[in-house]
Amino acid sequence: MNTSSPSCAVLGAAGYIGQHFARVLGDHPWFGLPRLVGSERHSGRLLSEVWELSEEPPERLARARIEVASPARLAREGVRIAFSALPSGVAGPVESECRRRGISVFSNSADHRMDPRVPLLVPEVNGSHLQLTGSPGRAPLLVTNPNCTTTGLVIALAPVRHLLRPRVIHVATYQALSGAGFPGISSISMADNIVPFIAEEEEKIPREAGRILGKLDRGRVHPLAIPILANCARVGVRDGHLEAVTIEAAARPSRAELEAAWRRFDPLAGQPLPSAPHPPVVLRVERDRPQPRRDLWAGTPASARGMAVVVGRVRWDPPFLRFFLLSHNAVRGGAGGSVLNAEFAAFQGRLPGFAGGVVR
Repeated sequence: MNTSSPSCAVLGAAGYIGQHFARVLGDHPWFGLPRLVGSERHSGRLLSEVWELSEEPPERLARARIEVASPARLAREGVRIAFSALPSGVAGPVESECRRRGISVFSNSADHRMDPRVPLLVPEVNGSHLQLTGSPGRAPLLVTNPNCTTTGLVIALAPVRHLLRPRVIHVATYQALSGAGFPGISSISMADNIVPFIAEEEEKIPREAGRILGKLDRGRVHPLAIPILANCARVGVRDGHLEAVTIEAAARPSRAELEAAWRRFDPLAGQPLPSAPHPPVVLRVERDRPQPRRDLWAGTPASARGMAVVVGRVRWDPPFLRFFLLSHNAVRGGAGGSVLNAEFAAFQGRLPGFAGGVVR
């Protein structure tokens, strides 16, 4: 990568996804050490003082202080890339202002996901949608990653979709507590309990998945016209979203063809993106996998831990394909997804400040 990496910042650095951004970026080989931007409530506190992840904070950032900084100040002081973990409703205006001032934004927030001019990006699935940003390497970018549950679903679907020609896709989700962020759900609400409702989740999944799996034609995304029916529940697991998928298919591939498609799927092979897992789908044959406790951190190389989607319990009884998938909601479905989007944009020569993209 170019030796003079643009300065970057994490917006919403004290939150759960913000801390995962700090974890990923603390020793990232392409992007500079991030500035940690938060609210007045956390201003001046060390990252180590607000840290809630089970992994230790990166050594080079543990004593970094959270600051309050406007987009104007960040731009004036040389920040060129912002990774946004801001909450929905707050993120939209801040992200737009950052881009207006010349800062490229890679966002985990929902505010711009359905903007027709903004890519809703999962590089292994719809990398061509980055073209929505316009001419390469000129204007600052605004790129979003989807809802954490949608991310795992579209990665698992992408290798087999054309083999199956789905008529209907059903998904039931068992979503981790961390998906609610901080302070999250009270322990008394979740003890000995499952909550069969997550606000707006069942609406987001079909809307976002349809856009990601849609076709880009002349600067417009035409969403996938297949019903995606979701049922979503919150379960007492810290991290890791488990999903049970049922596809009613029009085609009749063999089970061997389906398994081979998952195993061969690696659209980013040959692109040296630090956060890209190879392969992005890990197929398990055990009858009791995947499990959050055992499969949460799937993904190789080491820099892509937690970035792979694990598929298991595959049952093919035509016309119905059934399987479970597991993804790390805060990594693949959160901070890691945004960082991979930035790496992908840089490699494609579309990220201002990285003239020529990666040094090949």
